[in-house]
Amino acid sequence: MFTLRRWWEHKGLQIGLLSLLVVSAWVVRQTQGTLLLELYQGITSQFQIVQPGPTSEERLRDARVLELETQIVELENQNKKLKQLLSYVEKEPLSSRPIPARVVGRSADNWWQQVILNRGSQAGIQEGFVVKAEGGLVGLVENVTPNTSRVLLISDLKSKVGVNISRTGAKGVLRGDASAEAVLEFYEKVPNVKPGDVVVTSTYSQKFPSGLAVGRIKSLDLKKLPASVAKVELFPPIRSLDWVTVYPKPENQPMENPQSASQQSQK
Repeated sequence: MFTLRRWWEHKGLQIGLLSLLVVSAWVVRQTQGTLLLELYQGITSQFQIVQPGPTSEERLRDARVLELETQIVELENQNKKLKQLLSYVEKEPLSSRPIPARVVGRSADNWWQQVILNRGSQAGIQEGFVVKAEGGLVGLVENVTPNTSRVLLISDLKSKVGVNISRTGAKGVLRGDASAEAVLEFYEKVPNVKPGDVVVTSTYSQKFPSGLAVGRIKSLDLKKLPASVAKVELFPPIRSLDWVTVYPKPENQPMENPQSASQQSQK
C-alpha cells in the first residue's frame, strides 16, 4: 500500500496531464476545433477591451486629413496643366491670343454633344468662336452668357466640318458620330486617301480657320454610295476635356469656285 502511494505521488501528475491531453484531443476532434476558436475569441476580446480602437473624433480627423491631401494633389495637377496652357497661349501673337477656359459642365446624356466653359462674354468670348484643345479642333461656341459658354463639339451628330486630307488635298465633310471617332464623307467617288492620312480643316470651311488638325484616317469604305466614306480617329481628347483655348471666329475665306461655295455654305 505504501509502495502504491509513493508510485502515485511520482506518476500521478504525469498520468493526469496525459489524460487531459488525450481528452482535449478527443474534444477538438469531435467539435472540429470550435471550442478552441471560442476560447481564442474570448481571450482576444479581452485584449480589445484593454486596447480600444480609434475614437470617432480620431476617425473624423483622419478622414479630413485624407481629404485635404487629395485636394492638394488635385490642385497641384491643375496648376501644372494651367501653367502649360498659359505658356502655350503666351506664344501666340498678341492680336490673336486665345482665351483659356476650363470645362465646368457636361451632361452624361449629352457627353459627346456639348460642354460648358467657365468663361463668357465678360472674357471676350462670342458666339461662333473656335474652341481647341491639345491635339486640335474641339468645337464651336454656340451660346454665351456673361460668365459661361456652351460649346457644340465636333463629335455631335449634327456637327459638320469642311475638311481635307493633308497629303493629297482630297476634300469632304466631317460629321460627328457621338464617339471619339467621326465619319468623313468625300466629294470624290474614289479619293486619293489611305489609312493614317491626317485630316485638317479645309479652306472651304466658313466657320473654322483652315489647317486645324482634326484627326487621322482609321478605315475606308470605297464602295459606299453615293460617295466614299472614312472613319476618322479624332486627335483632341473629346472623351476627357478639361482645359481648352477659345479663338475668335475666322474672317470669311475666299472660296475656290462657286459650286464649292454653295456646297459648303452650311459648314
